[in-house]
Amino acid sequence: MNRKPELLIPAGSLPVLKTAVRYGADAVYIGGETMGLRAKAANFTREEMWEGIHYAHAHGVKVYVTANIFAHNGDIREAETYFRELAETGPDAVLISDPGMFAVCRRTAPGLEIHISTQANTTNYESCLFWYGLGVKRIVMARELSLSEIREIREKVPGDLEIETFVHGAMCISYSGRCLLSSYLAGRDANRGACTHPCRWKYAVVEETRPGEYMPVEENERGTYIFNSRDLMMVDRLPDLYEAGIDSFKVEGRMKTALYVATCARTYKLAMRDYERDPELYASRLDRYREMISDCTYRRFTTGFFYGRPGTGDQIYDSNTYVRNSVYLGTVSGFDPYGLPLVTQKNRFFRGDTIEIMKQDGRDVESVVREIRSDDGTSMESAPHPGQTLHLDLSVMPEEGDILRMKAGD
Repeated sequence: MNRKPELLIPAGSLPVLKTAVRYGADAVYIGGETMGLRAKAANFTREEMWEGIHYAHAHGVKVYVTANIFAHNGDIREAETYFRELAETGPDAVLISDPGMFAVCRRTAPGLEIHISTQANTTNYESCLFWYGLGVKRIVMARELSLSEIREIREKVPGDLEIETFVHGAMCISYSGRCLLSSYLAGRDANRGACTHPCRWKYAVVEETRPGEYMPVEENERGTYIFNSRDLMMVDRLPDLYEAGIDSFKVEGRMKTALYVATCARTYKLAMRDYERDPELYASRLDRYREMISDCTYRRFTTGFFYGRPGTGDQIYDSNTYVRNSVYLGTVSGFDPYGLPLVTQKNRFFRGDTIEIMKQDGRDVESVVREIRSDDGTSMESAPHPGQTLHLDLSVMPEEGDILRMKAGD
């Protein structure tokens, strides 16, 4: 085990960045208000980016900023300004797909380290050597590569060129995310950050001489979602990832909740530490890792392309909804003058409910909600309004930064 990979976690907002750091990320990737491929994420203002980078660096965590759109002519001038501002803000690297954006960044912010995004579709070692010759420090592999192909790339590129690979999260139906469906069907360009995810829609067939007659495309009586992939999950395959020589294990999800981010960061970090310390210990805990990673939203799981071309079993035909085993209630943001934990509520719960405190060390601690109070001290049976600040009396005291959740259906 020559390389010790980093765990790279997504963050769509400043609070989620802090959650990722607390729950085990070695690095986080974020987006500014422009130039990234997640326009519908909360994203970071320049001030939030400053704060997020300072917070992460204070905890020994790196921050990478996405600038991976495929630019049109009208984007270039804005990109010049954006890269100059990024250089002043101080991220550890910027992710780029477009050769034009690469040139703009090199010209306007020559000190910024550049990583090549998965959107660039890097699928062979010659492409890696091309980017390396231009001074690139890291390349995010195309998602369509097998582990054997990644191993060969690792063997044929210089040792100081880092390889990053997605190991968990949503899969895109189009080649490494370069998709035209959203632009064609909804007028929103996925390659400029505005994807509407039409791969998750339900489709029917219309014959041209019978307009208005919609014939369902059905796998069974529940219909079929013909582009709907399962989610990638490799937490129980870490030995293969390590053996391939990957430098960074990347989790997808800049539009996901703090619960998702905390669950992924905590589970992968625990599994990585176990494997690095004792591979036999890791092997004995595989069921535990699978159980832990399932405590957030997901679309069933697949190993993607790592072991060959996916088959029909890697698609979901009967639904486009997530499996949800836990409900995110909120994150403890601090304590009031009486020592009660403060939580901004995300989902409804009731006085008397048994909830879980999700600890950063891997434990899940049950606690009973003994009292719920509003900011003015009013006692409530429940808090029906998301976003409300709650003062909670719990049977077990949480720590600042702990996530509160409930089992779905409780």
